[in-house]
Amino acid sequence: MVKFLCALIAPGLLVILFSRVTFNRFVGLALTVALIAASAYKGYTHTWLLIIADAFSLTVGFWYSSKMLKRI
Repeated sequence: MVKFLCALIAPGLLVILFSRVTFNRFVGLALTVALIAASAYKGYTHTWLLIIADAFSLTVGFWYSSKMLKRI
């Protein structure tokens, strides 16, 4: 249950954080995907449900960072 909640929250926040630091939403998304790929390679992502939660969170984070960067 904790892994699922982290998968729903952490990737979206990372996309927003990296987008805010680099001022580019695509770089933020790429950095976050690289971190998730590394964690999946190490074996921390076990089920399809976690992968779907990660993808959903990435999508929401990318959408929000797009809106956020338009305001800046």
